Amino acid sequence: MTPPRPGILDRVLRRDSGIVLFCVLLIVLAASWYTVAGIGMNMSAIDMTRMAGPIGEPMRMAGETRWTPTYAALIFLMWWVMMIAMMTPSAAPIVLLFNAIKRIGPDKEHASRFSLYFLVGYLVAWAVFSAIATGAQWGLELIGLSDGPMMTIRSKALAGSVLIAAGLYQLSSLKSACLRHCRSPAQFLAEHIRPGAYGAFRVGAVHGAFCLGCCWALMLLLFVGGVMNLYWIVGIAIYVALEKLLPRAKWLVPLTGIALIFIGVWLVAAP
Repeated sequence: MTPPRPGILDRVLRRDSGIVLFCVLLIVLAASWYTVAGIGMNMSAIDMTRMAGPIGEPMRMAGETRWTPTYAALIFLMWWVMMIAMMTPSAAPIVLLFNAIKRIGPDKEHASRFSLYFLVGYLVAWAVFSAIATGAQWGLELIGLSDGPMMTIRSKALAGSVLIAAGLYQLSSLKSACLRHCRSPAQFLAEHIRPGAYGAFRVGAVHGAFCLGCCWALMLLLFVGGVMNLYWIVGIAIYVALEKLLPRAKWLVPLTGIALIFIGVWLVAAP
């Protein structure tokens, strides 16, 4: 007898890797669009990019920002959506690998759902960073070192210091240790994977923590170039992806660190 043809639902469930990839792409596209649209701000990211000034010398705008709970929540959302748009593409390979592993294990019936839980855990780690970045932005504005409307550091010396700090971190052993986990998704999952929905969320959050340890200093460079400057957003996102996806390019990280230190010293020493 000829076996019955699988139904539409069965065929869809067998293609859960495609479902996961589609969801990841949808999240990236939605976050990218919302970032470009300005995330509820008075100007879009395109407008703010056009108005960006030299490093440490942002264009001055009339009016001051007033930090209220609503405005703080909006700034946090701005940071988090931006992190989702920047970091999710480089996390896609490990999400798909996690899905492939789950498809052949005891959780195979829930592989797609657990893979999305993994991604949620990963993005929660970046939500923690976004909360810290929101506090840093408020603090810089409070002491007059950041332009509120443009969300950019006002001081060349401080901007240069941030570049130097980011460069030194690129050369640190902590950076290297975190980057090893990001560059070896198979080894990371072999060491950390756990069963069940909570296990998927937890391993995603742990991977997000390593990713955060790898990239947090680079993300602080947004304060230097402009938090909503699309050139810096896209440039940093591409560089982070290259760091993770080109493990054989061992020269990339130290070379970037040296370049950041050199530019930072030049800014600090500039009259």
